Amino acid sequence: MSKVDRRKLKSQEAIKTALLALMSKKKFDQITMQDISDKANVGRRTIYLHYLDKFDLLDQIVMEHINELRNICESASGMSFADGSLIWFDYFERNYDFFSTMLKSKEVNSYRTRFLEYVNERLMHCVNVSRGVNEGLNKEVLIHFLGTAIVGLVESWFTEELKEPVDVVAKQLGILLDRNLELDQ
Repeated sequence: MSKVDRRKLKSQEAIKTALLALMSKKKFDQITMQDISDKANVGRRTIYLHYLDKFDLLDQIVMEHINELRNICESASGMSFADGSLIWFDYFERNYDFFSTMLKSKEVNSYRTRFLEYVNERLMHCVNVSRGVNEGLNKEVLIHFLGTAIVGLVESWFTEELKEPVDVVAKQLGILLDRNLELDQ
């Protein structure tokens, strides 16, 4: 990797970290590009080299995490939901600052919406309503029900409404999904 590439990556990481740090202290709408620039210790011009505005910056951060969750799901295919949930929650825990900031922020509802869309997309590929416990159910209703439950549970853990340790929450979510779903094979 060249020196320019390393500098670019270092600047981008500083900018992303600055935005998240600012979001933990003030509302997204109140954050300016100058605030981000000051916190990241980079010029505003450097930010604009990589991002159109603060919305684009936030969108790119969100998509990085959604893509990482997608990779985790692909690597966990073939596992039970109980085991797969442990992997997801491990990722959530390692990226606690990001997820808690996004899920606690009332003005940045875009992350919750994107996360729910992603969960529903994953469920669409693995829900079976042609046999077993879900035979005859409407697939869309089932997916929205489960997706909302999953996102709500994750959100409750991050907002500390659930006080249980991460491994307990992950394992119980996985058990509930294993009990209520039969994967399309």
